[in-house]
Amino acid sequence: METSAPAASTGSIKQTAELAQAFKALADPTRVQLVSIIARQPGAEACVCDLTEPVSLSQPTVSHHLKILVDAGLLAREQRGRWAYYSVVQDRFSVISGALTDLSGMPGR
Repeated sequence: METSAPAASTGSIKQTAELAQAFKALADPTRVQLVSIIARQPGAEACVCDLTEPVSLSQPTVSHHLKILVDAGLLAREQRGRWAYYSVVQDRFSVISGALTDLSGMPGR
């Protein structure tokens, strides 16, 4: 995904759709909490096995939320033996931040 142009104002339809998918993924409080937990870990990565207890959800439910975040490009997934490890895709959050900054500079009513 191209990260140089803010998707909200100058991006293509594809970039705008990707941005909307990211916002949709972050619309769930559990997913925001998972991203926050992972971002605070050493190396900004965490094993799914370490994410169930902090959010008080079962492993299949946590895995479902993580899949949505991966599909939105917000997290990356790496299989290591039996467990999956998730890491924050910093470039994606930079695009989101840029889009929000772009929107905050729009003239008001």
